[in-house]
Amino acid sequence: MTAPSFRFSIDRGGTFTDVYAEVPGEPGFRVVKLLSEDPQNYPDAPQEGIRRILESVTGKHIPKASGGGSTTFSSDHIEWIRMGTTVATNALLERKGARTVLVTTKGFRDLLQIGNQSRPKIFDLEIRKLDLLYEEVIEVDERVRIFRETVKGSSRNAAASIVEGTTGEKFEVLSKPNLKEVSLQLEAVFKTGIRAVAVVFLHGYAFQEHERQIGELAHDIGYEQISLSHQVMPMVKMVARGDTTTVDAYLTPHIRNYLESFRSGFSDKLENSQLLFMQSDGGLTDSENFKGSNAILSGPAGGVVGYAMTSSLTNEDTEISNSNQQPPKTGHRLPVIGFDMGGTSTDVSRYGDDYELVHETETAGVRIQAPQMHIKTVAAGGGSRLFFRNGLFEVGPESAGAHPGPVCYRKGGHLAVTDANLVVGRLHPEFFPKIFGPNENEALDIDASRLAFEKLTAEIKNYSKKRQLPEMSLEEVALGFLKVANEVMVRPIREISVMRGFDIKEHALACFGGAGGQHACAIARELGISKIFIHRFAGILSAYGMGLADIVVEIQEPSVLVLTEISQDKSLKILLNKLDKLAENARKDLVEQGYKPEQIEIKRYLNLRYQGTDTALMVQEPEPKINYDTGITNCGLGIAESSPELQKNFQQTPSELPSPDFIGAFRKTYRKEFGFDLTGREIIVDDLRVRAVAK
Repeated sequence: MTAPSFRFSIDRGGTFTDVYAEVPGEPGFRVVKLLSEDPQNYPDAPQEGIRRILESVTGKHIPKASGGGSTTFSSDHIEWIRMGTTVATNALLERKGARTVLVTTKGFRDLLQIGNQSRPKIFDLEIRKLDLLYEEVIEVDERVRIFRETVKGSSRNAAASIVEGTTGEKFEVLSKPNLKEVSLQLEAVFKTGIRAVAVVFLHGYAFQEHERQIGELAHDIGYEQISLSHQVMPMVKMVARGDTTTVDAYLTPHIRNYLESFRSGFSDKLENSQLLFMQSDGGLTDSENFKGSNAILSGPAGGVVGYAMTSSLTNEDTEISNSNQQPPKTGHRLPVIGFDMGGTSTDVSRYGDDYELVHETETAGVRIQAPQMHIKTVAAGGGSRLFFRNGLFEVGPESAGAHPGPVCYRKGGHLAVTDANLVVGRLHPEFFPKIFGPNENEALDIDASRLAFEKLTAEIKNYSKKRQLPEMSLEEVALGFLKVANEVMVRPIREISVMRGFDIKEHALACFGGAGGQHACAIARELGISKIFIHRFAGILSAYGMGLADIVVEIQEPSVLVLTEISQDKSLKILLNKLDKLAENARKDLVEQGYKPEQIEIKRYLNLRYQGTDTALMVQEPEPKINYDTGITNCGLGIAESSPELQKNFQQTPSELPSPDFIGAFRKTYRKEFGFDLTGREIIVDDLRVRAVAK
């Protein structure tokens, strides 16, 4: 008899770890929910969840690691493991990544510290800057500049060489790095214990030779993590490119250490099992390619995939509760607001016809230039602590975490949102497993929660009495904190919907996460949403979503081409040829991973902005609109990317097909985003991007 082949999907969150398992041939599924940190009972929650399920299904005893010890077991029965983790996010927030040195062009040592000079909290009396990610800086006397032959009066260094960059621009090499001098500096830093290096040169996005030379030096010296900006994110903007490269160098060793620790829990190191990790853009990647710059939203992205793939509600599903309300148009899928309330934070997002991605964000004071799900996060979750300060109810941002957790966890924890829901009757201890207390064998302790609230209520009554304010009962105090928590969570939902021009009332609310159901009705009522979708796996939807996610390879290349109505055909021909090459490379990568060409879907993008502006918008190649009478399309798909049926039915060659209308698509997107257009200005192509998805 063939041993069952398990498939595990795991969401390792800040408070809880969810493990969802499928066993082919066995009806149903297996689920384990554990505290992410419980050092007295197990060293690693995902390993422990897998161990429990394997032991339960196979009937074979597998020794449990406890008391800080470790154990190993075979992965013979495991086909694949897919995981989303907050390991990178937590390391960035807490500044617990690898010690890093920044190598940059001479004169730019302070550029990342200066940033883009934005002042988001301009009226704060005390400005607190987060710690830098790098400890040391090495300035390299290298310099190249863009060569402009047509500029009158421009001087050229006769000794300088002229080379062509990856963008097609010509560069004048004014100064080459003194490799011997740089080597000595790198060796001196290496002796201090630093093992990660980020290399960011001024024009490294297009002229890559100098960065490669420094990377080779660092490798020969023994640096374990070497992040070169032209490999991490080849984009023009040096600040965002530099921050992203530094994040990659800072977090990737931390991720690698976790991967090695996780693999070591299996006797065969998972050699015969596929280990995939969720990236910030909602796609899965092999563990060997999982890196810091793409790991920030690893956990929450799984939830977006989960509700996007399961909450396919249409207006036909919507009941008309008000006789005065006009029936909506039927058959149209409702856009969905994702409401993921976990133990530490709440993540909100929106799904319309496709995943909404952003390509430049700021997390923990660091600008990251990488594709990410458009997710807003607030520090309000089931474990958010409750405070009464200066007459105000405050929720978070501090969290009780998984250990010791809220008061009701029986570990001497702190008063939290979960305690408030417990004392007002929204949680019933008898419906929860007995996994709490020092020995993981006790139920939630409502008496401990009430006792903690009694103390806080007495403090509030004393405050109110001195100021002749009406007194509040214990339940009123708990409800007051819940109202504050709800308002904190409503704000980011308005940001991703109302503030972007969407009618929030036309959306459904997809509620998930361990604490989502406790607050969904209040959130929907506050926003005017009439339909709430709660999946059967709402408590573990992020883990479930990872099992539904696709394998993704994304390739990017910088550009400096200009699009105008006159030059569009000429420039587009160059761009489409480059997109074809990128698409072929991405497809080849997935084929090498074992996927068939017919399983691969290609999406192509241009990152465009108006001349004189610094805000670029990522525009996907327009889909062809076909006149089935004439067989004429209004845009090319770079016809190699069109379906075989389309190529068979219409015998046009790529040269006969009209060009894709990137200009029209960009202007439409720009008007939607900003409410106006800059017609007449040239459109700059900052970079090209191809996203290959293996279905």
